[in-house]
Amino acid sequence: MYLGLDIGTSGVKAVLVNAAGAVVATAARELALSHPAPLWSEQDPDAWVEGAIGAVDDLARQHPREVARVAGIGLSGQMHGATLLGEDGRPLRPAILWNDGRSQAECAALERRCPSLHMIAGNLAMPGFTAPKLLWVARHEPKIFARVAKVLLPKAYVRYRLTGEMVEDMSDAAGTLWLDVGERRWSALLLHATGLDLHHMPRLVEGSGVSAMLAPEYARRWGMAKDVVVAGGAGDNAASAIGLGAIAPGDAFLSLGTSGVIFRVTDRFAPAPASAVHAFCHALPGLWHQMGVMLSAAASLAWLAGVMETPAAALLAPLGERVDGPSPIKFLPYLDGERTPHNDAAASGALVGLRGATGRGQIVQAVLEGVAFAARDNLAALGSASGPITELDLVGGGSRSPLWAQICADVLGIPVHRVEEGEVGAALGAARLGRLAATGEDPADVCTRPRRLASFTPRPSVTAAYDEAYRQWRALYPALKETI
Repeated sequence: MYLGLDIGTSGVKAVLVNAAGAVVATAARELALSHPAPLWSEQDPDAWVEGAIGAVDDLARQHPREVARVAGIGLSGQMHGATLLGEDGRPLRPAILWNDGRSQAECAALERRCPSLHMIAGNLAMPGFTAPKLLWVARHEPKIFARVAKVLLPKAYVRYRLTGEMVEDMSDAAGTLWLDVGERRWSALLLHATGLDLHHMPRLVEGSGVSAMLAPEYARRWGMAKDVVVAGGAGDNAASAIGLGAIAPGDAFLSLGTSGVIFRVTDRFAPAPASAVHAFCHALPGLWHQMGVMLSAAASLAWLAGVMETPAAALLAPLGERVDGPSPIKFLPYLDGERTPHNDAAASGALVGLRGATGRGQIVQAVLEGVAFAARDNLAALGSASGPITELDLVGGGSRSPLWAQICADVLGIPVHRVEEGEVGAALGAARLGRLAATGEDPADVCTRPRRLASFTPRPSVTAAYDEAYRQWRALYPALKETI
């Protein structure tokens, strides 16, 4: 048996996977976010640990025999979160998360300090990344910065608490702006640009490699053996790719989680910063990937559900499983700023075209379409960087909706496939990495593709209508940016 833990933004997921690769059981714990100031997004690092332990406690209570047979554990997690530890290994402040936009000025400063940043790190400096957050802390909280002994990402902090070892994998490390992504090692030059050194960083391993052993106290707590291997693991999107079997160059998927991502595997380091495309290490040796990133995907629907005080499923139900054309309303899903293609932490969301006769269904449809239009922006950015993508698997919480899947197919103009276990993709991928670390098997034998549950193909007449709606939608961001 193998255990995967996904440290997400809204919750922690745990999955048990058997030797046949099937998910045997799942458990989850919710997490809270804090927004103490405009553009800020923070979380208590110890809440991740409590959530992970609690989720495994649930599995051990409900499936004790299966948990007792766990031989390998893998971790995946939200990327970029700055978890600052003092000499005693305790957090010095709440973690600053991936969707925090406070460090725009520090991004500009970092690019001035290190003109070679783009080609070493493979990315533009964006507020979501880890390095600018440390510059912000150095400027605004100098006493805390002076006490920083180690900087860990969210899943690395959970690993530290479960094993006593401070280790990070290549895929997550690539999202810090401190990694030489092509060489897969920390860059002393980039660290120096943020006032840090190599001793501030955890040890690096590949995602499928052994990072540590589970601490005896947790092995006893969960009835496991003493020699349970903990894999390097992966950032959430690379882990989802492992769960989807996306391990060959050209493999691609669309994730509709809290944030949204279009992900493509590459066999080389292929930075494309001019398009605000991310270039990161994959979770397996010798592979990299490109990503276009939307900061508010399923988060946009969750926002609307909260405003309307109605569960998301109830909002979607009246629309059925397909619509015959675009909503007259346009929605910009920039509730937390945007990365690809705008790199604008100050971008804001908008509903445009409201009239007295506008109904709730038109607004709900507009939110789904706005996210799909943002995905089309990402598809175009990736296409200009490395050629066209011709089909996408669909994962994340948004993959539950046939309506949203069909809208994505019609807007993007390519087939979209809903896949088995698409909602636990990152946790499943983490479990697979745990297996690889424990057994040394060939990744091709373990990272198989999931069964496709349904395929959604673009309908030519609807796609043509969406082409015009997309053109109108694209004009909104520059127009509103001039006035807001």
